[in-house]
Amino acid sequence: MGRRSDAQHGIVDPGPLWTGDLERAAVAVNEPLRRGRTTGTDLLPAFAEAAPLDVFGMGTDGLAARLGIPAGRCRSHELTQAELHTRMARRRVYVHPVRWTSLGLSLLEAMHLGMPVVALATTEVTEAVPPGAGVVSNKIDELTDAVSDFVADPLHARRTGEEARAAALARYGLNRFLDDWERLLKEVAR
Repeated sequence: MGRRSDAQHGIVDPGPLWTGDLERAAVAVNEPLRRGRTTGTDLLPAFAEAAPLDVFGMGTDGLAARLGIPAGRCRSHELTQAELHTRMARRRVYVHPVRWTSLGLSLLEAMHLGMPVVALATTEVTEAVPPGAGVVSNKIDELTDAVSDFVADPLHARRTGEEARAAALARYGLNRFLDDWERLLKEVAR
């Protein structure tokens, strides 16, 4: 496993569920109004101009009205975990506007689903999303252009999502995680 800081998350693979049949962007965030800039809530109006948003998470009711976004451009969804993956995977692209938290598991789950991702270049996102798996930047125009491009081009979205899934399985897959722990336990037991 190497140094402790090199240890990676291990994500249970929900499977390649992405269909992208809805020309909308998915965002997963809990309590976006309370957490504000930390979760990139202030960026949602710009993303909503690029594509209609479906925001999944607890405490999302009334989000569009509070941000001044027309209701059709930003819909809130509070779902069970069992429903979340299937519903997210119908959206064309995943947007990760989070600024100040640890590496978001929702980003890794979206990649596992086979979704192309558009994310702020914060925390470990630049390491988690390799070239070809999505667009990572701190320039809002680049990010919103990428969202528009993925929504307009489902084949490009599919190919990018396939790259995202491959990268997520290689680095954050549960098998890789368990293999790392097995090696560590064998080293300690010597």
